[in-house]
Amino acid sequence: MMVLVCYDGSADAQAAIVRAGELMPGSDAVVLVIWETVVETMNREGSLGVGLGMVATYSDENTDAAVKQAAVDRAAEGTERAVTADLVAQPRIVNREEDIARAILATAADIEADLIVLGTRGLGAVKSLMLGSVTHAVLHHADRPVLVIPSPALAGRRRQATEAGQASVGAT
Repeated sequence: MMVLVCYDGSADAQAAIVRAGELMPGSDAVVLVIWETVVETMNREGSLGVGLGMVATYSDENTDAAVKQAAVDRAAEGTERAVTADLVAQPRIVNREEDIARAILATAADIEADLIVLGTRGLGAVKSLMLGSVTHAVLHHADRPVLVIPSPALAGRRRQATEAGQASVGAT
């Protein structure tokens, strides 16, 4: 089985790796980290007036190289976690270019993944790469199974609500 594990370094992504290892020990896995250049970030975020019909043309190869290296480092960290979780893992970084969900789905197709694993929440520094909207888009456009692993905090709140006799659907 080939598993694509989406990883952004957050505690929730870390928990997703651990759970994937528990559910599918010994499976082949690719740990995916998505990165973007400074210009892509500025254009997407509307920084410096961009987003009002203007396109940023700033270019700093050193900064982009540092951002890409951070993605390489994060993928290596995620891969180490996956190996510790009993997955046979290798890292992969992909440039975001347009849409994160499309990048995930394209990578899944490229590696012929049998399953895509996502955490439910992400890290905030570069705006999470695994936001709920990304998970939603992957779920609705995937041509293969997707496993969404709730954050430990959210799973705990839902468990408490269930034990208290409350409906957990929609509970935050």
